[in-house]
Amino acid sequence: MKTKNRWLIALSAVGIHISIGSVYAWSNFTNPLKNMFGWSDQEVAWAFSIAILFLGFSAAFLGHFVEKHGPKKAGLLSAIFFGIGLIGSGLAVQLESKYLLYLFYGVLGGVGLGVGYIAPVSTLVKWFPDRRGMATGLAIMGFGFSAAIASPIMNYLIESYGVAVTFYTLGIVYFIIMLLSSLYLEKPEEGWMPEGFKEKVESGKAKAPLDLSQLTANEAVKTRRFWYLWIMLFINVTCGIAVLAVAKPLAQEAIGISAAAAAALVGAIGIFNGLGRIGWASASDYIGRPNTYTTFFVLQIIIFFLLPSTSIQWLFVGMLIVVYTCYGGGFASIPAYIGDLFGTKQLGAIHGYILTAWAAAGLAGPQFAAYIKDTTGSYAGSLTFFGGLFVIALLASILVRIDIKQLKSKSEAA
Repeated sequence: MKTKNRWLIALSAVGIHISIGSVYAWSNFTNPLKNMFGWSDQEVAWAFSIAILFLGFSAAFLGHFVEKHGPKKAGLLSAIFFGIGLIGSGLAVQLESKYLLYLFYGVLGGVGLGVGYIAPVSTLVKWFPDRRGMATGLAIMGFGFSAAIASPIMNYLIESYGVAVTFYTLGIVYFIIMLLSSLYLEKPEEGWMPEGFKEKVESGKAKAPLDLSQLTANEAVKTRRFWYLWIMLFINVTCGIAVLAVAKPLAQEAIGISAAAAAALVGAIGIFNGLGRIGWASASDYIGRPNTYTTFFVLQIIIFFLLPSTSIQWLFVGMLIVVYTCYGGGFASIPAYIGDLFGTKQLGAIHGYILTAWAAAGLAGPQFAAYIKDTTGSYAGSLTFFGGLFVIALLASILVRIDIKQLKSKSEAA
């Protein structure tokens, strides 16, 4: 049997992630829906919140489906749910029903998001034993950059043809991209290695990935190191989402720029969310996953305590850029870290369980920031609070190292 091209597998993964990542461009629909139906910001925002919530749930519950039926079937399932979710959203707009919108965009679209997010990732880890971080970072970068690509297209379609037609068009186009991408996805044969890599390993020029264990998802959740990773991702995402949610008013408050300039700044540095995904994940192949996460937390502890008192524009922008890269990098490096700690046997299912941290953080982060702003009248207090949370994350990243050391000494003694 002819082995598939692993770079085309990676491209297929990017195709799926670029499609589902368009969820981050949801804000393009906010004003049009408010103007059409007189819905409040909160009513419109519920569609997005439900989608992110169901992303987390479906990633957790359907991770086993990905492992059992393979990436192709999982990708096709994702394409069907996401496509129907978008096309159904067009129908909901025509019927002027927000509850139908919640059902189609939130629930069905959200299920498509969750399965589509994890479907290609465990496969990529197996195709790139030599560059685990870079491969998963590439796909997850697609998710991060998607909003930048989708936003102008959505705006054009909404202004030219209306909201319902926009949903129909996106539903059909994304379904086709995801369908074609899924059909190429496949796991490599057991023990497969890229050309020349085996020779490099045998000559000592390269290291084979030494997984510390080969656990099922249900075995993994019973270990301490699973929960250390969960806490690390939860805190990184909670604090990152909170800053993303308030970056515009925060910039106005801290460095005194206009609303328009703050909006432009937030859009421009949002690119670093995508760049951080490929950059940090690729770096993790060289410096190791434990060092990568410890670096995230040390940097962000310093930044979150300094940000409230920073009024120098270039320094403020520079610190926000670092936060954005760490936020994206946290998502992109976690699948490779899971492979290192739990093996590739049920990586998709374990990744799904860990992504519940994202669903929880999506609800917690913006709420925390808004609550502290309401009670103190400033975002500065929330930043200090998040700086404290990063101290806990740093502690978890140190505890996971102790676990790794113990596992290594056990396997050496065996």
